[in-house]
Amino acid sequence: MKNGQRVEEFTAGYYGLCAAAGMLSAGATHLAITPLDVLKVNMQVNPVKYKGIMSGFSTLCREEGASALWKGWSSKLLGYGVQGGCKFGLYEYFKNIYGDLLADRSKKGLVFFLSSASAQIFADVALCPFEAVKVRVQTDSTFAKGLSSGFPKLYANEGFYGFYKGLLPLWGRNLPFSMIMFTTFEHSVEVMHRKIIKRKREDCSRAQQLTVTCIAGYAAGAVGTVISNPADNIVSSLYNKKAATIMQAVKNIGLRNLFTRSLPVRIAIVGPVVTLQWFLYDSIKVFNGLPTSGGLRRHILKDAELVTP
Repeated sequence: MKNGQRVEEFTAGYYGLCAAAGMLSAGATHLAITPLDVLKVNMQVNPVKYKGIMSGFSTLCREEGASALWKGWSSKLLGYGVQGGCKFGLYEYFKNIYGDLLADRSKKGLVFFLSSASAQIFADVALCPFEAVKVRVQTDSTFAKGLSSGFPKLYANEGFYGFYKGLLPLWGRNLPFSMIMFTTFEHSVEVMHRKIIKRKREDCSRAQQLTVTCIAGYAAGAVGTVISNPADNIVSSLYNKKAATIMQAVKNIGLRNLFTRSLPVRIAIVGPVVTLQWFLYDSIKVFNGLPTSGGLRRHILKDAELVTP
């Protein structure tokens, strides 16, 4: 273990730290933007009533009070916390597994794609029950007040299937987003160090490393948002019984609206959220004496050991 490191890289403790950092960063950031998420879901379910960001907030506060902006906060904190733990922790794990299997450096992009997809599959299985309750709480004031009352009511009404009927469109939204987000982040970090800073990460200060993390995080969030918007609209439509099947949801919403409906508010949400997530995640790693994220670091270390006399 290197000086200053509290855990050794690529050990069980390391992956546990990554999972804990991911849980804290994702849970905290998603909790902070709950009002925007409440508005986004209502814009997707009732676009005639909620046409814009400012007018939508005004309508919600006027009809349901300011407290309505925080509906579903517990699902955001716990659900996305668990998802973030799985997503970040398993991404680090799978990145090293696939990095070993695909040792060719020209296949780095494939390693990032496979790693993020594998991690997201498990992360969404963990998130799905929380998301099912959250969407109903945010759009139906008579359904439940939160998780404690929402979980048993959903199970009583729809059974176990009710928690997971949105899993496929959730994968449809989050898998492309995660694959694009992580890959964009990885390549952005590489480009920043190679073309702009022109210094290796090890030669940069902690502040410089975290600045690179924030810039790469924002780029990753912005690109991923546009890719995942159609599936996000489908998820809201299914959970609120506006459609019984994915194809019916697509037909009801319309092809153009799939890409444009609620996109401005999602960009307002996702860009800063992903940036803050990466910042908090890497800050926790740095606090524990670890380098910031990016690249196939395990294989870089192996190569360095081979050339060390």
